[in-house]
Amino acid sequence: MGKQYATMEPEHRDFIERQHIFFTASATADSRVNVSPKGLNALRILDDRTAAYLDLTGSGNETAAHLQADGRLTLMFCAFEGNPRILRLYGLGRCVLRDTEEYACLLQTVFNGEEPLGARQIVILSVDLVQTSCGFGVPLFDYAGERDALIEWANNKGEDGLQLYRRYKNARSIDGLPTGFLAD
Repeated sequence: MGKQYATMEPEHRDFIERQHIFFTASATADSRVNVSPKGLNALRILDDRTAAYLDLTGSGNETAAHLQADGRLTLMFCAFEGNPRILRLYGLGRCVLRDTEEYACLLQTVFNGEEPLGARQIVILSVDLVQTSCGFGVPLFDYAGERDALIEWANNKGEDGLQLYRRYKNARSIDGLPTGFLAD
């Protein structure tokens, strides 16, 4: 049932692009495992070994802390409609912070220059293993649309409020690991 690949094949990319949600998983040897759902409109496949997603400000920033300390990252995609399938991208990730030249370049070239209020970083995954599995146990769901609550929250905070929020809420993981956002 399950198969492994060294790179993303065209059929994998097609599958990923049809999904509305993906999940990130990260940890260090001594930290809690973090799993987060993400809207697919944030994800881009850069080539057959690289994926990137535009990460929005949230209540924590576990992935950034884990990537800084350990680097391991997994992205998982499940078919909630149509033929069953699960696809995982395994590899090493890194965060590209806002206000850097690399971030500006990626935003322009990969995300069409569109930066929603609340964007805090771009996460890049260098894929070293692609694995597919059956997905027979994944239930069927109908896609109803995107939620607007996070965008509304960011709009209410404004850029200054978001910077302050990230400084105090996103500077350390729940296990106390630094995320790369300095608490001034």
